[in-house]
Amino acid sequence: MATDSDNVFKGPVPGIKSKFSTEESLDANKNPFQTTLSPARSYPGPQGHEDGEKHKSHPLRRLSSKFESFDFEVAENTHFLKHNEGVAEKEQAKHLKRESMARYLVSILTGIGTAIIALAIKFSIHYLADIKFGLIGDLMTKCSHTGCTYLPLLAFVGVNLILTFIGSWMVTYIEPAAMGSGIPQIKCYLNGVRIPGLVSLKALIVKATGVILSVLGGLACGKEGPMIHSGAAVAAGISQGRSLVLKRDFKIFRYFRSDTEKRDFVAAGAAAGVSAAFGAPIGGVLFSLEEGASFLYQTLTWRMVAASVTATLTINIVVSLVHGHPENLSEPGLISFGQFSDIYYLSVELPLFLMQGLIGGIFGAVYVHLNYKLTVFRRAYITEKWMKLLEACIVAVISALMHFMFVWASNDCTDITPHGAHVMTVQGFCPDGKHSSMATIFMKAPEGSLIGMLHNDIKYYEPLGLLIAMVFYFLLATWTYGISVSSGLFIPSLLIGAMWGRLYGIGVSYFVPSAAAHIGKYALIGAACNLSGAVRMTISLTVIVIECTGDITFGMPMLLCMMLSKYSADFFNKGIYDTHIELMGVPLLEWEPPELCATVKAREVMNAPVVVLKPLETVGRILDVLKEEPHMGFPVVASYDPENARQGNTFGRLQGLMTRSQLILLLHERVYKDNKRDLDISFEDIEAKLRNVKGIDIPDNDRELMIDLRSYMNPTPFSVSTNVSLPRMFKLFRGLGLRHLIVVNDKNEVEGIVTRKDLAKYRAHGELGKIKLHHLEVVQ
Repeated sequence: MATDSDNVFKGPVPGIKSKFSTEESLDANKNPFQTTLSPARSYPGPQGHEDGEKHKSHPLRRLSSKFESFDFEVAENTHFLKHNEGVAEKEQAKHLKRESMARYLVSILTGIGTAIIALAIKFSIHYLADIKFGLIGDLMTKCSHTGCTYLPLLAFVGVNLILTFIGSWMVTYIEPAAMGSGIPQIKCYLNGVRIPGLVSLKALIVKATGVILSVLGGLACGKEGPMIHSGAAVAAGISQGRSLVLKRDFKIFRYFRSDTEKRDFVAAGAAAGVSAAFGAPIGGVLFSLEEGASFLYQTLTWRMVAASVTATLTINIVVSLVHGHPENLSEPGLISFGQFSDIYYLSVELPLFLMQGLIGGIFGAVYVHLNYKLTVFRRAYITEKWMKLLEACIVAVISALMHFMFVWASNDCTDITPHGAHVMTVQGFCPDGKHSSMATIFMKAPEGSLIGMLHNDIKYYEPLGLLIAMVFYFLLATWTYGISVSSGLFIPSLLIGAMWGRLYGIGVSYFVPSAAAHIGKYALIGAACNLSGAVRMTISLTVIVIECTGDITFGMPMLLCMMLSKYSADFFNKGIYDTHIELMGVPLLEWEPPELCATVKAREVMNAPVVVLKPLETVGRILDVLKEEPHMGFPVVASYDPENARQGNTFGRLQGLMTRSQLILLLHERVYKDNKRDLDISFEDIEAKLRNVKGIDIPDNDRELMIDLRSYMNPTPFSVSTNVSLPRMFKLFRGLGLRHLIVVNDKNEVEGIVTRKDLAKYRAHGELGKIKLHHLEVVQ
């Protein structure tokens, strides 16, 4: 069997030698993403037989043992009950009302903090990009007359290389948790998986700075996706009222220092991040509901709304002040698709739009497949930090060379004035008074290229050049997502979709001239369908696009097209976020239990033998168990018979459950029965340093002292019988946010235990219309 960091149960019982070494204990400070795809081993399948794959397993059929779960369950121990009974009803009501108001205050502060981060990113990229492309554009214009083409090329490559090097170095050497967009990791976090450093202050600083450098470095990425991670980090920091990185405790919001409260605030922060990125408060809430949050209830939805609206309002106020019209609060977020006025669609165009949905699904599936292959190769061979840094630099150089080549080689100079004052053209190597369409795409930030693709005149882009540019940009975007930089895929996916959408519209104009009066609508539908095919979002993405365009005209056809795009792509593979989650080996629990597992029972899923504790246990045995076992929780039983346990029968009658962090805290505070010291704590606010037993020094004289666990254990842990089905256990785990589920017989005697990884090991995989149930392997 595989090691499971949450698994308290595969280790030894009294008198039985452990199958685990102390080296397998989880280090809470180690980043679980700094792993490689090591050769897998073969483990017993659900019926006790081998899974059938005795050689190297499929990269999507692994679970990493380095991830542990959050403690969402409240330990209703003696101190918890005594605390609640000792508070008067009037005082308790006042306290609950104060907490409720504080939750909304934190949500509002989260929106403001997220907006400040978004504004810093927005203005930094805007002004620095103007300087960068202004200098390079002047060199291009000058060298178009003098023949010194190598000067703007060297400048373009050099600037991109330096910026990307700095951004990649920060991510690789300072905080690897800031890599990528962070959306897959935030989704795992909200699902209940602990990811060290993900929402820390260091990750926030590296993420925000890194995404500025990545976009300015000319990579095929966007700044909108990382805003979700940034918003989550802001929410986590404000809600806890302290910074572990700065080692400062501001003594505020201490009643929110539990895993459950922090999770809910992170969900609100993710919604605020989307709202700040796209100026879409409703879309932000729907995104967090559809793609992020795993535990939903009505009050949490309202807190998401408060954070999202505050983020959008703050950005509107600041941007309006900067632009000199403070009375106008209609400014967008980090990106706006521009206003689509006087456009419409005909009934004959609905089938044409639906065809775009199919194309977007195919493009999305191909994008996910190619990126998956690259990621597997990258994790197998690009393992050293300097190699990751080198790869990012190579991508930056190739991106710069390709962008410059398209601008230099294209012969698409035109004096056609684009529609809309918000579309900025670039001269490139064209004569004065003319503009280059390729330069308009590649000599500006991706957001500007997207707006130009949606609004420029039908004849502004030469079809063959646009087709070649789309193919190369598609390959660059596929390569870029996953390298060691802070980056997002929203804008690249939208830009690729807008490119082939415009080409699609040009083709339609030849056959249905009346349907192509405004070519931008096909580019808009193509952009939305392409993004939906990659990330498999529908409802929230539709609302985001509507809020970004300020026009609901295309709401209905866009939703239909994105649904078709999602389900056509699902026929081939999963979305890009789910694929990366599976590649990371995170034990994510989906919304519904896996299919084809209704006949799997608890006795086939549970772990045994079980490491148990007695209500009165010696300090020495507790310390030895914590040092020798990597498990995160231990059932407390009335009594146990080592001989009976050795024979694999039962392990004593269940009385409660103690977690690893609780036991460490009791040892750290010397809460011994003999010295009659009591510890009035509910175990919700446990310092991260107390999660490691290595820092506890127990004198030999104290090893025989006793600890009474009855006052501190959870006396009512959730348990099931051995005949309960896997779907039923899955729903209990998923709905209640459990970490441990104890399996007992009809006498309430412990026979085994189920953890998150035990359920996540059963995964139904659908591909090409066929569904198979796989039994995943747990590797280190």
